[in-house]
Amino acid sequence: MKVVVVGTGIVGSSAAYYLVKNGIEVVMVDRIENGKATSAGAGIVCPWISRVDDPDWYQIAKRSARFYPDLIAQLKQDGEAETGYKKVGALSVSSDPAKLDEVEKRVRKKQEEAPEAGEIRRLDAKQAKAMFPALADDLEAVFVSGAARIDGSYLRDALKRATQKHGARLIEGEASLQTSAKKITGVTVNGETITADKVLITAGAWAPELLKPLGLELAMEPQRGQIAHINLPQQDTSDWPVVLPHTSHYMLAFDDSRVVAGATRETGSGFDYRLTAGGVHEVLGAALDVAPGLKEGTLKEVRIGFRPMGPDILPLVGAVDAITGLYMANGLGASGLTMGPYVGTLAAELMMDEQIEVDMSPYQPMRAITVKEPI
Repeated sequence: MKVVVVGTGIVGSSAAYYLVKNGIEVVMVDRIENGKATSAGAGIVCPWISRVDDPDWYQIAKRSARFYPDLIAQLKQDGEAETGYKKVGALSVSSDPAKLDEVEKRVRKKQEEAPEAGEIRRLDAKQAKAMFPALADDLEAVFVSGAARIDGSYLRDALKRATQKHGARLIEGEASLQTSAKKITGVTVNGETITADKVLITAGAWAPELLKPLGLELAMEPQRGQIAHINLPQQDTSDWPVVLPHTSHYMLAFDDSRVVAGATRETGSGFDYRLTAGGVHEVLGAALDVAPGLKEGTLKEVRIGFRPMGPDILPLVGAVDAITGLYMANGLGASGLTMGPYVGTLAAELMMDEQIEVDMSPYQPMRAITVKEPI
């Protein structure tokens, strides 16, 4: 079997990696584009703190956290040690003890079926600040030791390199899907037609434009996120935990004396690739409220990414039934780096007709697709 994977972000690279390691001929296709979500994003693996109460979302998020250590071990065996993944734990912070009581209760309940959540500890303000020295003095915390952070660019690149080591081909260019009698036949890239038995769409927020010529209207839109990178000279931030306030904002640190603070969620932005005064103000204001110790840091850069937002919070994973041989793994929204490797692997398993450990019916792509006349 030959498969073309269109889009080499975290989802596509993970799918390609699984396919090629299982003997499938794989061609990866991607184009240069500003605002790719994987490049901009900072990943947090900590579904147990989340307040999202959709069981179908949590099932994928929980399994994604469980999947990560095995993936990192596989990459290491393939000579890829620089993956950007590190288990550092997470702090859910608040000045309101009652809110932390709720968090602790929620996490301990989830831990019963998710031992990978690790140790759960209640910390006073002094203990929390010892773990993340930039924190405000009045913030107490619940610490969850099993949480991890991810640098999306590092992990994506490690997956792509490992996939090519196993024999996959990578082509840079713009793909157009080729069909005959409502069956996928391959793609055309840079004037070259690449035949394939199956094609997987993992193009993130750009997926609708791939499907439109086939008469398929995908209900997905880009949501801009602006995310700040702050340098703290001479600070060893390598073991600082992820910080999760009781808002949609977050912070995490990396080994190079850098703290990442994010992120805006700008629905309706379209592909407007620019920093805005309001967006930067929102991100920095939220970060400094929680961690005033960042105020003397150097603002190194602010990145922009476009999240692929589907009609609901569940990913779109599986066969696109309108076209035989066409598959999709997309629409992960703000959970791309959390769920991406596992979702990509699920898509690969489906394409290989393997037994899946999850009921995939809630995630089927056709719920977000309207069939129209081909252009």
